[in-house]
Amino acid sequence: MRANKAMEKQQNSLPLHVSHVKKSSLIINRSLVLLHFTSLAFLVYYRVSYFFQVSNARAAPLLPWLLVFAAELLLSFQWLLGIAYRWRPISRTVFPERLPEADQLPGIDVFICTADPTKEPTVEVMNTVLSAMALDYPPEKLHVYLSDDGGASITLLGMREAWKFARSWLPFCKRFGIKTICPEAYFSDPENGDGDSGNAEFIVEREKIKEKYTEFKERVTRAIEKWGLENEGISRSRDHPSVVEVIGENDNEAANEEQQMNNKMPLLVYVAREKRPSHPHNFKAGALNVLLRVSGVMSNSPYILMLDCDMYCNDPTSARQAMCFHIDPKISSSLAFVQFPQKFHNISQDDIYDSQLRYIFWSLWYGMDGLKGPIVSGTNFYMKREALYSVSMQEGIDLTELKNSFGPSNEFLKSLRRNSKPSRYDNDSSSTLLQESKFLASCAYESNSKWGEKVGFMYHSLVEDYFTGFKQLHCKGWRSVYLNPERPQFLGTSTTNLNDSLVQGTRWSSGLVQVAISKYCPLIYGPPRMSLLESMAYADLGMFPLLNCLPLWCFATVPQLCLLHGIPLYPEVSSSSFPIFVFVFLSALSKHLYEVLSTSGSIKIWRNEQRIWMIRAVTCQLYGSLNAIMHKLGLAEASFSATNKVADDEQVKLYGMGKFDFRTSKMFLAPLVTIILLNIAAFVCGAIRSTIIKGDWDKMFVQISLPFYILVMNYAIIEGMIVRKDNGRIPPSVTLSSALLSGIFLPLVSIILRH
Repeated sequence: MRANKAMEKQQNSLPLHVSHVKKSSLIINRSLVLLHFTSLAFLVYYRVSYFFQVSNARAAPLLPWLLVFAAELLLSFQWLLGIAYRWRPISRTVFPERLPEADQLPGIDVFICTADPTKEPTVEVMNTVLSAMALDYPPEKLHVYLSDDGGASITLLGMREAWKFARSWLPFCKRFGIKTICPEAYFSDPENGDGDSGNAEFIVEREKIKEKYTEFKERVTRAIEKWGLENEGISRSRDHPSVVEVIGENDNEAANEEQQMNNKMPLLVYVAREKRPSHPHNFKAGALNVLLRVSGVMSNSPYILMLDCDMYCNDPTSARQAMCFHIDPKISSSLAFVQFPQKFHNISQDDIYDSQLRYIFWSLWYGMDGLKGPIVSGTNFYMKREALYSVSMQEGIDLTELKNSFGPSNEFLKSLRRNSKPSRYDNDSSSTLLQESKFLASCAYESNSKWGEKVGFMYHSLVEDYFTGFKQLHCKGWRSVYLNPERPQFLGTSTTNLNDSLVQGTRWSSGLVQVAISKYCPLIYGPPRMSLLESMAYADLGMFPLLNCLPLWCFATVPQLCLLHGIPLYPEVSSSSFPIFVFVFLSALSKHLYEVLSTSGSIKIWRNEQRIWMIRAVTCQLYGSLNAIMHKLGLAEASFSATNKVADDEQVKLYGMGKFDFRTSKMFLAPLVTIILLNIAAFVCGAIRSTIIKGDWDKMFVQISLPFYILVMNYAIIEGMIVRKDNGRIPPSVTLSSALLSGIFLPLVSIILRH
């Protein structure tokens, strides 16, 4: 007995997690920083020396020289901000087997958000719900809430059907130790290795569950078809009352089965907040704040798992892994959330649109974890509820002040007490709690309160995750950690066509720039409240669209126009300054290549990321930045469009073949085609002029190489304009109109640049 107690005491004293500084990456990164910084200093010296030359000796007019110099300075500033990520990258390992017994674990509320069943298929959303219910966690401490911002009856019906299937799915997963807890992912891969294939009982049970899952999908599919016919042309997404329903509450058959099988089920709640055209709804942040309030009076778990509706739980252990940080007394008091990476099940080997966001989740977040932790990344994080509230009843704030912050609900104010432990939702309290929940989900509840400003998820930006992590959490002293286990804990559906990728990028760019040009600019608002390096990391993310699109537009047009007129902007090959420009260019490319290869990437992925970086800069990042600036000036309203999750067979086929699908808006295509046409003309005419006519290739070598590099990296656009004949090509009308407009406006621009 004493030996067992001693062993238990020793186990309890063992750490639940360890962190490792990536020393090899740290040394390489800091060495590259020093070398690159020295070269940039020489580059700036070369450019500044231009202004001390006698005007007659200047080889180039002032305006193009200033534009190129400004572009180089902006990219150098962006590089300087990015140093923060590379200063102290760390990785983490957890030991969930050392956690206390199940009855000592804290409760978890799972938030899942959906908005449009036409773009977010109901069956896919229900798979996310089912996977969350099947997490390896005490079911009485797990509560799943679905926010339906579309107020669609088909989503509510899907929840009811999912509950019925869950009564069979959850016991099956628990009994046979199933790791792939998303039904669609489990049954779509017969060789996934989950379960004992040699066990006859398992095989029989698996076939029964598979049949029930097929019936579940068929019922939902038939309901979707009927719903589509009845609601054709009708949209209730911006005008519907609040609806809160506890799924399975009146299912007597389920209750009897549970009693017979001793099968406890997590609480499952459907929430559709009230939305009226006359009231602002604040997009996803508004939906999350409603879930905070509704869950506060129903379950009030101290921790929250946030999931996008298409991001299912791929492994049942994520909650226990997150708790290795949250209940560790060494860091729990200051820890706001544990962030897992976003990974996707539909990414092709080439990933031509960089849909996996490799640079963020395989590089940047490790670096931010070495500062004070990564930003809130939209989904896949376990958040401490208290961190979103800022205050609690224990702080001695009077009732009037609390109501000014949190609204008039007395039931919700009771939940703010740290020792508040609401009883399990039951029939005795159901009527009162449902009425209170509908009140908390009403569109007028937040009037004269501080929701979205000082309480909950922050408003005033389309990227509520970035803004909340910055203003509400890290600036107030909270920290976060990043955990990237070998087995993906969550898998989602990413964009697999150019249109959805650019529309999504426009929304993200607009939201980030909204923060960057506001009074909450990280370089101004951050330093008094957090470290300089952390402020730089936040600033790099917020300013990235603006610092990226302006220089790339300049480098894609100004040197090329000057090349057409024989105006040199770079040193001759024989000049002592030439190696500086070559080194800066090659070191930037090699740094990116090193990061790709060190994260198990390939040269092809490096090329694809370079290409999509250029494409996004001159399209969605430009439009997103302009939208944010116009919104700041009061000339435009912020808008949000849910990313389309419905797969198109032809688009999926093109994506799998590594071919761009150019079926997108002319607003996106026109800049791409115009830039490519200009670079073709500049390269051909410049090469002929410099090698045959003038013989000044030594002077114009850099400006000939630049369009050549752009054309090689973006050959897919040339192919879409000239070679391809399929439906995914660039329409000839776009190429023709871009050529005509270029022929009209580019000569005018050339005249301006020459003077």
